Amino acid sequence: MSATLVRDKAAEMLKIALPNKGRLAEDIRALFGEAGLPVNAVNERSLSASLGGEFEAIFVRAQDIPEFVADNAAEAGITGWDLASESGRSLEMLLDLEFGRCRLVLAAREESGVRALDQIQGVPRVATCFPKLTKRFFNDAKRQVEIVPVSGAAEIAPRLGIAELVVDLTSTGSTLRVNGLVEIATLLESSARLISRSGTQLRRELRELVDALASVLRARGRRYLMANVPRQSLDEVRKVLPGLNGPTVVDVLDGGRFVAVHAVVDSSSIYRTIAALKSLGAEGILVTKIERLMP
Repeated sequence: MSATLVRDKAAEMLKIALPNKGRLAEDIRALFGEAGLPVNAVNERSLSASLGGEFEAIFVRAQDIPEFVADNAAEAGITGWDLASESGRSLEMLLDLEFGRCRLVLAAREESGVRALDQIQGVPRVATCFPKLTKRFFNDAKRQVEIVPVSGAAEIAPRLGIAELVVDLTSTGSTLRVNGLVEIATLLESSARLISRSGTQLRRELRELVDALASVLRARGRRYLMANVPRQSLDEVRKVLPGLNGPTVVDVLDGGRFVAVHAVVDSSSIYRTIAALKSLGAEGILVTKIERLMP
């Protein structure tokens, strides 16, 4: 292959900006691997990696990904929706990856007695790593505050006398409670999202990437169940196995006494589903994992 052809092929590859470290990075790599696009980096410190013949991953800080995507340094990127929203750039969500879930909340010291926005007195100071989202929230509420930008650990600000309120991320609320804070309001629901620039026409490869990742996410928490059931119990079986569009029913060559049913079921209910099928006379029950599930 000529050097020119190699350069042209590299130029055609879609760049996807991914977090370079942390739990989010690990979850994203696992998702891409399940979708058949393993991250093939030379080593752990590589700044880029192949995601197959059509995609190239570039590894940057999660908070920088909105800028990379908005400035056309990458065709798309994956980061928290909180960071994408705080950037203020013109971005759109292509897919919610459903992990890294958290909330951006307003909180006050428990002993303050403040439990609602309308109970806040005066012009309080608000410590936060999200000054743009915080300003927008209070502007919409027509409340005047003094925003105190911090780079981290906003929850300790009231204890240090830096601020009366905080706007910070939480998933379970435990960190807030440990620091004597109570939630007042939720500003934003966040999770890992695949994002692109707003108003741009998506290339075919990127649309296919969205479909591939979505099919893996759709399959998580689902199982494919097959069983032979008495034909006379089929109406009751349909109630047990609604599936996506009802179970698939196939005749079995046994004189017509049994039929084979196939269905996609939630893994959380598989125990009860099997018990219900057995009570209806089902035999040869088989449950398998699903790698991908297309609608």
